[in-house]
Amino acid sequence: MTCRVLGVSRSGYYDWATRPPSARAVADAALSATIVEIHTGARRSYGAPRVHSELRMARDIRCGRKRVARLMRTAGITGICHRRTRSGQRPAPAPHDDLVRRRFVADAPDRLWATDITEHPTATGGKVYCCAVIDAYSRMIVGWSIAEHMRSELVVDALQMATWRRRPAPGAIVHADRGAQYTSWIFGHRLREAGLLGSMGRVASSVDNTMIESFWSTMQRELLDTRDWDTPEQLGSAIFEWIETWYNPRRRHTSIGHQSPADYERLHRPAAAAA
Repeated sequence: MTCRVLGVSRSGYYDWATRPPSARAVADAALSATIVEIHTGARRSYGAPRVHSELRMARDIRCGRKRVARLMRTAGITGICHRRTRSGQRPAPAPHDDLVRRRFVADAPDRLWATDITEHPTATGGKVYCCAVIDAYSRMIVGWSIAEHMRSELVVDALQMATWRRRPAPGAIVHADRGAQYTSWIFGHRLREAGLLGSMGRVASSVDNTMIESFWSTMQRELLDTRDWDTPEQLGSAIFEWIETWYNPRRRHTSIGHQSPADYERLHRPAAAAA
């Protein structure tokens, strides 16, 4: 009856039912297993573009990105997508001009940094605040600090870590928003002490600090929103581990040729120093 309804012969049906998988199906099954392995190793955060880059650049497997997307759909796995949020907070007036004007581009490391603060709640009712300093050249997090408060010490500690680690030349730019922590006397004093130039965007404009906002969005999707956090200590340890063992050394970025920040600096730092 099924053959009559579908308009196929009985012999054709039995031939289809007993036919072994094609070479293409076998290859797809093997590739799907590799894709699932990569997706799991990337903390289930990678979508088709980054999975495709991992296949091509790390494993030397040649295949099309659309094929990777099709196999991911078939396997029911997806990357972590962006969710837009709005903020009504208006920062304080700026003591610095906007030296960046939304051009977060640098031709060498430690020429342009951006910094900001984010927060996330825990089950105990407390919040964890994280300040990060990102290098526009490689997207490397060069300094960070974690605390249960958002006083000026939070941003000063992150800046201090960045200057200790990288030893930037005088005249490097540090771009921030107009939050009270960044307009404080102590932060401005530490900038001048290190020979750095302060820069600030317009009031209540997240796009004027879009590079660090993009980093927060990535951390929100790939770490903070993946589970509930019981204590500030647990969340603080997770942020530290995510930045230092995943984001900086291993996570691939589309803006730097699908390389990790550490790999990008290792490959391009000699040329940048020569330039």
